[in-house]
Parts: sequence; C-alpha cells; structure tokens
Amino acid sequence: MILIIGYGNPIRGDDGIGQAVIAEVEQWNLANVRSQSLHQLTPEIAAEMAEVETVIFVDAGLEGDSVNITSLEPLPSDLFNWGHSLNPRSLLSLTQFLYQKSPQAWLIAVPGENFELSETLSPKALNGIQEALKIIKNLIKKT
Repeated sequence: MILIIGYGNPIRGDDGIGQAVIAEVEQWNLANVRSQSLHQLTPEIAAEMAEVETVIFVDAGLEGDSVNITSLEPLPSDLFNWGHSLNPRSLLSLTQFLYQKSPQAWLIAVPGENFELSETLSPKALNGIQEALKIIKNLIKKT
C-alpha cells in the first residue's frame, strides 16, 4: 500500500501545489493507493504511515526550476521536533518511535513562483504538477 500526502495552502497560490496533485491522484482510483490532502503535516498522520510500505510527500518548492525528488530517512532522535506542525523527516521519526515502522519515503518538491494570496496556480506550478504526476506513476509501478 502507498500513501501519497499533498500538503500546502491552496489560497496562497503555488503553495497549493501538493493539494492540486492529490486532486489528480484521486481521479486515478487505484486500489493500492491512499491519499491525503492537508494544509500541514500533523502528528496524527503517523498512524496512517505505519500501515503502508511507501509514503510520497508532495509540496511546493521555493527554489529551482524543475521538480526535485528526494529519498527520505527519519531524523535522528536527538534532532526530532515534537511540535504541532512537522516536516516529512520528523513525521517519519514519529512513526518509527510510536509504531516501530519505517516506510520507504519520498519527497517530491514542485517549484512554484507565486505564493501570494490567490487560488490560481502559476504556469510554472502547473507544468511541475504534470511532471510530479509522472514521477508518482513511476514510483507506484516500482512498488
């Protein structure tokens, strides 16, 4: 089972890239894929992550011109932040700590350029979303 988590704020322009990707993924109706569209990563997601083999995080990137995919490992326990809002690596650490599970994890960062108040995605973001969807399809095939 694969969990795809798209996060960001859809009323801050390109910050809504993650949620836009999830809207597309949900149209695929794949039996082995679950998805979550979130404003931010919170500790509650760890329980769902403990039930899957692979997690793919999708977020807006603040720099660069191309989609960046990074393999993720949990943070070392001494660097773990127990705050309300988490990043993907600290969420992996929480999953490992609470459930002794460590799913394979990826972060797909899609470059954006407009993060002002707006519900419209930039052309750069729209192109990046299409590239991210191709990457996600390839990851699903390999899993």
